[in-house]
Order: sequence, then C-alpha cells, then structure tokens
Amino acid sequence: MALVGGPRDMTKWSEILRDAGVRFPGESSEYREARDRLLESEAQLKLLAEQVSAQRRSLPVGGTIAENYVFESGVDGAPVRFSELFEPDRNTLVVYNMMFPRWADDPRAGAAEGKTAELPLVEQPCPSCTSVVDGLEGAAFHLAERVNLVVVAKADADRLGAYARERHWRTIRAVSSKNNTFNRDYHAETPDGVQIPLLHVFTKDEDGIHHRWTSEQVFARGDSSAVDAISPIFGALDLTPEGRGDLAAYPSLQY
Repeated sequence: MALVGGPRDMTKWSEILRDAGVRFPGESSEYREARDRLLESEAQLKLLAEQVSAQRRSLPVGGTIAENYVFESGVDGAPVRFSELFEPDRNTLVVYNMMFPRWADDPRAGAAEGKTAELPLVEQPCPSCTSVVDGLEGAAFHLAERVNLVVVAKADADRLGAYARERHWRTIRAVSSKNNTFNRDYHAETPDGVQIPLLHVFTKDEDGIHHRWTSEQVFARGDSSAVDAISPIFGALDLTPEGRGDLAAYPSLQY
C-alpha cells in the first residue's frame, strides 16, 4: 500500500519533546532525586535494548526450513503451505506458537462459553497465550504493512477457528499445525507433547526460507517472559507499584 500523506519531521518533534526541567505537581525533593536516578537507569536500559535489537538484526541467516510444512487454515481448514504464509511483497514472517492445548497442569479457569467451553479443560487454550493473541489482533492490521504475522497452534483447525471467532480475532491469521512437525522441529513442543509459547522470525530470499531468530530465552530462563515484547498487559503492569503480581493465576479467561 502506498504511503498516504508524508512522513513526520522527527527532528522537529524531538525538539518539541525535549525538556530536562519537567516537574509534576506536589512532588518532593526526595521523589525528584529518586526519579532522576531511575531516569538514568531507564536511559541505560533503553540504550541496551537498542544495542540488543541491532545485534538481533545483524544475526547471520539460520538454517533453511526442512520442508514446506502444510498447515490447516483456522478459517476453513484449507491447506496452507509454509511458503504461502509470505505475501508477495513481504519477505519477513513472525510466528507466534500459542499453547492450544494448554499445559495439562494449568488449573486456571477455561473458556466461559462457546464451543471451546465444551472441551475438557486440558484441551482448551492457555489463558496467557490467549491474552497475547488478543493484543496481537489489534496490532495485526498495522503490522501487515511491514511483515507477515501468523499464530500457530496444535489444536485442530476447526477448534482453532471456533476459538478465533469466540475471541473476535478477525485480522490475525491462525493456522493449525496438528498434522505436521513444525512445532516439534522448532522446539514449540516437548517430546512428551507439551506445547511451549515461542516467537520465531523467518525470512525469504532467492535461496529459500531461513530461520532467523527464536525466543530462546524461554529455555535459558525457564519461563515465558521472552515473549513479553508482544504482550501489552505486562508492559502496563510493570509501570505500576504492584507490578505483575501473582502470575501463577494471571491472566485468566474468566474474571
């Protein structure tokens, strides 16, 4: 799609924003001193994040995909090859592996209504993964201008499609990996069949489709915080005095 209008003058906008003397009503000197120390730490964190992003972008290409995996569309069950997840004018693909079915030891409440609610709890989707895809649904329209985005789940295509309709996922593309080995090959499934939430990036060029990056911190840390980059709820909670709270029970499909 052609750009409508012109790009912003970011230099001019920066001049408007810069103000080293910002103060807020009623703040004490103690607050300002602590806030300024935090401001320095936030600046260092931002710089480190930019350096890490640059390092990630400069990774050499990874391995070529082993096969042109065949998925099933969550819309109508039609076969979709991995290569077909790339639109003609976009050569980068972001994949989110959601846990559907959920971890069998996850006791959080299941779906409250719809066809998904009729499934045994162990066959229902993960509440945390659901919250991530809820957020991606709003962003998918914008991301489509730059990259391809797809959600992959092990659930049958009809179950995935029914859940997408129940959650009002109209823009996000969701496909089932029920009948291929993509999840297992790219470590989104354990040998025992447990699903793991992962982010992947693939690129396509004249040499084929290459793996570029996966959220491997999931395995290094032993938690799923590596996918926080696409989770708006945790970014918001991290700004609050209460923080993230008890993640063992949150997020939920019912409140």
